[in-house]
Amino acid sequence: DASDDDTGKRLDDISWERLTVLRHPENQGVGGAMVTGYRYALDAGADIVIKVDGDSQMDPKYMIDLIKPLTKEVCDYTKGNRFLHFDALSRMPVSRKIGNVLLTFLTKASSGYWHVFDPQNGYVAIRRDVLAAIDMRRIQTSRYFFENEMLVQLNILTARVLDCPMPAIYLADSPSSLRIIDVMQYYPGLLIRGFFYRLFYRYLLRDFSIIVPFYLIGSMMCLWGGLFGGYNWWYHATQAHQATPTGTIMLAVLPFLLGFQLLLAGLVIDIFQSPRADASPVPKNDAS
Repeated sequence: DASDDDTGKRLDDISWERLTVLRHPENQGVGGAMVTGYRYALDAGADIVIKVDGDSQMDPKYMIDLIKPLTKEVCDYTKGNRFLHFDALSRMPVSRKIGNVLLTFLTKASSGYWHVFDPQNGYVAIRRDVLAAIDMRRIQTSRYFFENEMLVQLNILTARVLDCPMPAIYLADSPSSLRIIDVMQYYPGLLIRGFFYRLFYRYLLRDFSIIVPFYLIGSMMCLWGGLFGGYNWWYHATQAHQATPTGTIMLAVLPFLLGFQLLLAGLVIDIFQSPRADASPVPKNDAS
């Protein structure tokens, strides 16, 4: 991926017929690199594709744990979960722990996989038929949003995702590049975009669901109640210098409460419709 170190040279020095090196003349980020690898794997006829990073944080011995559920068709996509190994988790940098917890909550809402944790874990495996059905263009433009965008795309396909426990591995001389301020500035906008993208394609385009009206009407009612109530509170407190009339208060409170209930109802339905490992398999589709 147009890296500026000597990774390419070291790979060229390895004489192994099973090794194929794919190169980008310009850096495309994790998303672009993964799309190139995924497309090559599909063309090569791979039944299962596994992603392993080269930073020594992904132990190859846990690869079999990712593969087994896929071969038994228990699920369609497996990923590592470092938060299930508490001893190894204690060695994870504090910034990574906080950043992962924040990203996990936001990603749950965005992707619709409420049972999945540690979404930033890039140690993943996927079946060929599911990979072929994913919109690769969305993944390619996601750059470092790759893991999160994959979950959004998988939810649209109702693919079953399974967390596989594996320890966190961090070298003493490998400082964390994950900064909380970057997480809060960069990822929320992308996750919000992914949330609306998922709602449109899964619950409107592919199969209409009551979730969308609940979210839409609930948001509008909460917005009306908040703005109307806030304005009248300000007006009567600073301009009219009198208490806000009870009827005016109710015109703000009732829509807000009803809207909040609709949002909760939509959230609950979305949680129950989250594809799990015991769900029916994803229909095969070879058109990427």
